[in-house]
Amino acid sequence: MSDGDPLLRLDGVRAGYGETQVLDGVSLDVNRGETVALIGRNGVGKTTTLRTILGAVTPTAGTVRYDGEDVTGLGPIETVRRGVGLVPEERRVFPGLTVEENLAVGRYGGSETANRRDPEEVLETFENLGRRRRSRGTDLSGGEQQMLAIGRALVAGADLLLLDEPTEGLAPLIVDRVSELIREINEEGITVLLVEQNVAVALSLADRVYILDRGRVVFEGAPAELEANESVMERHLGVTV
Repeated sequence: MSDGDPLLRLDGVRAGYGETQVLDGVSLDVNRGETVALIGRNGVGKTTTLRTILGAVTPTAGTVRYDGEDVTGLGPIETVRRGVGLVPEERRVFPGLTVEENLAVGRYGGSETANRRDPEEVLETFENLGRRRRSRGTDLSGGEQQMLAIGRALVAGADLLLLDEPTEGLAPLIVDRVSELIREINEEGITVLLVEQNVAVALSLADRVYILDRGRVVFEGAPAELEANESVMERHLGVTV
């Protein structure tokens, strides 16, 4: 893969569940080292896009290319082995396992990339987790669970981190900490594709933004371009920043 090629490219992807089509020809690029935000109202296909990239949903048309390879239709196990990590909206922390044990799970079936972190490194970097290393998943706050879910993806060796609503339901101070963490991860060389309902957070983190509406990309550009386009903000997001 040359430096000029995107790390991730979706080209005309159509996908859904059974007879229900959710994505209607989605095309987008994520360049290596970028943070790209995918935003839109609820139910427009953002999570389905992430699940299609991961391989949990198989496209009915179009292609998904990662690091120069056509990965369309590969299952999640093979995709994760190539360095793609998903932090789902519901976090999926194992409730009965400790923080240390949750991180250890990330070592199984991951990718041996340069970005792969040791569990101890994650515990040192994420201060709250270090203090709570022997706490079970059920005993963690929402913010701590989110940090643990991100940390587990780093332990699995994610080069491309797919984040689905990482600040949802968190207190404003914790939103700031999670946002700072995402920024730090990106600065350390991990590419990020961020689905985020908090538009202000998404625009503060992103190098580029895509808006999804009814399964189609209706805007692509820099955050400043979107902020300057009030009609697009109101029509597709129902907000102004």
